[in-house]
Amino acid sequence: MIPTNRAAASSLRRSSIHVHSIPRPLLATDVSSSTKYARTFQTKASVTGAMVCQPRMLVQPVVSRRRFATAVQNTLSSERKPHFDKILIANRGEIACRVIRTAKKLGIKTVAVYSEVDANSLHVLEADEAYCIGPAPSAESYLRMDKIIDVCHRSGAQVANVPVSYGFLSENAKFAERLAEEGIVFIGPPSSAIVSMGSKRSRDVQPFCTAAGVPCVPGYHGVNQDADLLFTEAEKIGYPVLIKAIHGGGGKGMRVVSSASQFMDALASAQRESLKSFGDADVLVEKYIERPRHIEVQVFADTLGNAVSLWERDCSVQRRNQKIIEEAPAPGLSPDLRADLSAKAVAAAKAVNYVGAGTVEFIFDNDTEKFYFMEMNTRLQVEHPVTEMITGLDLVEWQLEVAAGNPLPLSQVQIPLVGHAFEARIYAENPRNDFLPDSGPLLYLDTPKPTHIFAPPIPSLPHNDLCSELDSVKRSPDTSTHVAPSMRLEQGFTQGAQIGVFYDPMIAKLVVHGRDRSSALRALRRALEEYKVVGVSTNVEFLRMLAGNGAFIDGEVETGFIKKHYEDLFPAVESPSPELLAQAALFIALREHPIQSTGLSTPWSTLTSRRFGGDVCERTISIQPDDASADPTRVSLKSTYPGHFDITVHSATPKTFTGVSARLVSPTRLSTTLNGSSTETTIVSQRPPPSHPASRATNTMERLHVFSASGTKTTLAIPPPAYLLSLGQDVLTSSKGALRAPMPSLVVEVKVSIGDRVEKGQPVVVLESMKTETVLRAEVAGVVDAVACAKGEMVEEGRELVNIKEDE
Repeated sequence: MIPTNRAAASSLRRSSIHVHSIPRPLLATDVSSSTKYARTFQTKASVTGAMVCQPRMLVQPVVSRRRFATAVQNTLSSERKPHFDKILIANRGEIACRVIRTAKKLGIKTVAVYSEVDANSLHVLEADEAYCIGPAPSAESYLRMDKIIDVCHRSGAQVANVPVSYGFLSENAKFAERLAEEGIVFIGPPSSAIVSMGSKRSRDVQPFCTAAGVPCVPGYHGVNQDADLLFTEAEKIGYPVLIKAIHGGGGKGMRVVSSASQFMDALASAQRESLKSFGDADVLVEKYIERPRHIEVQVFADTLGNAVSLWERDCSVQRRNQKIIEEAPAPGLSPDLRADLSAKAVAAAKAVNYVGAGTVEFIFDNDTEKFYFMEMNTRLQVEHPVTEMITGLDLVEWQLEVAAGNPLPLSQVQIPLVGHAFEARIYAENPRNDFLPDSGPLLYLDTPKPTHIFAPPIPSLPHNDLCSELDSVKRSPDTSTHVAPSMRLEQGFTQGAQIGVFYDPMIAKLVVHGRDRSSALRALRRALEEYKVVGVSTNVEFLRMLAGNGAFIDGEVETGFIKKHYEDLFPAVESPSPELLAQAALFIALREHPIQSTGLSTPWSTLTSRRFGGDVCERTISIQPDDASADPTRVSLKSTYPGHFDITVHSATPKTFTGVSARLVSPTRLSTTLNGSSTETTIVSQRPPPSHPASRATNTMERLHVFSASGTKTTLAIPPPAYLLSLGQDVLTSSKGALRAPMPSLVVEVKVSIGDRVEKGQPVVVLESMKTETVLRAEVAGVVDAVACAKGEMVEEGRELVNIKEDE
């Protein structure tokens, strides 16, 4: 059966708006059974012609023979083994989509797995086959080895494609061993290498680091996980210390502890998060270097003993111990330091007979200019596209080549290092609220148009047998070659998709490449200006500020960059200008009248509600910033004749605009000529949830998200009328001591019971959303008089969880 969903899926990928109008294949009626149903797609004509949704069909597993796929030029050997015919991708989101694109390019069929909440996800649509493997929690779906192995057998996939991705089972040695026992190829290093280098315990990796001449950060890396012992070791090391999950990544299971009083709570939280994310609660404790840079080297090795460095990346700018922007190469490195880092990373890989893609991570101390081995991630990482951009390579294709038993496509001396690349991670989170993750539907999504799907090709350098290993990596970036700015968009969600609470809140990755660092930064800023999201809070505005920050432009990066430059990155929110309030009022007035169509029209569709009262109409609209404490501003509109208005903004200093022309180009685009300047502004309305009674809280009001031509987003609120406020007040009456869920979350722990006495600042409830824990603390001192949640319960945003009666 020929899979034919490609046209529809490609259309989804190309168009970032109105994707909800594209029909999707119907789901099997029973997705609760882990692998009872699989889906295939009908002929191309049925998808692109009538666009009629077809039901999923049962798939009988067919064991395929390994066949030849697209050839890849190989300078190290004239013989080449064929790729596998079908691979299973044991992941989700944008990385699963990324792997599928390369597989399609090579003619390899793909099998996706998904949890019940991911049934309509983009990776499910793009794959040739897809199987449900369980409920939403990762422990019941994406971390279930038995279910994934069962799908491999049922689908006929010969390969489990995991370390091409990240998270879930991507660094699980036991999973690699289980696959080998089942006769399934694991794309990645041998389990022995995962055990040796995938662990973050220095006692595990110390022998290999010593052999490679790489020092490790001092700390406790033992097996004993007794809390009192770990506390004692932290006292010996000296604060600040870093608690870090042994098998962690992405900032999960990691806590910085500044004092002894914080240690036990931080330890318990890190262990819980580690267990849920990686299935292992073990942690290590290390000295926390206070002004470090995070520099990592991408290495690749084959089964024939060849290993190369594909240069380094700088991932220093982080929040919540997780990267948000990465670049390659790392700014400010001399050729000698680049060579030293690369040589040691390759030596570490060779010491454990490594195979496939790996990332050797180093902490670089800005104060001493020394670097220390931190860990080796035995997989490709989220930020691998920046390496692809400066080398012109497809690293997923390299993984498939190595898995097939072929040598590395290029030798070290042949690998290019051209230009500069950045990757910005678009997250559903609120940077002004300590980057707290957000969840909800992507009500509106408009993205910049990518110039490329894969990295633009860069000619490889000539092979040179006379070049020494050290000289082959002693390189400066080539910034003399003309490079046209390019941009890729790696995304796993489209408009209408739901950003849930069970997984990482990353929406997409913007990847840009330029001739040099300043050119790449210009391209990044432009792309961020064109990225618009409504429905969840995002970090897009923060990324724009970061990319335009003077210290970041100068390459003065460190892991404490955000804290150090906080005031510059989070300037005071300015009051909306009279011009912006006038545009918002025009949008509200014009949306109630039909948009003129270019086709045949009738008076019944084109005449407005003013036609019986003459051409002159007046209206006053109240608008306020997205802040419950802000006072509304009245805006008066007077329609002088169709499409033209006189506007008065009754702010502290009233301002009047006369003869303003305005029209709605589309339901979300307003064209105006204001103060002699013609502009087109994107304005998106977000209605409040029906379950939220009217109040002075802005999340119970209609909100208007206004995107300026420069990409700046301003959110305004439309206050409800007085009678609705009166009705809502009775519903929302609550005490000062009420603690509410800040987002849809899972209750991890309730630390109090009715009648308990608590002090202000005391931990009361622990919540989890998108693998991140949030501790709700008492805002007043008093006695608990109500507990409205229980451990393991899902709670919606705004729900009252605990009420504390304040001391009088």
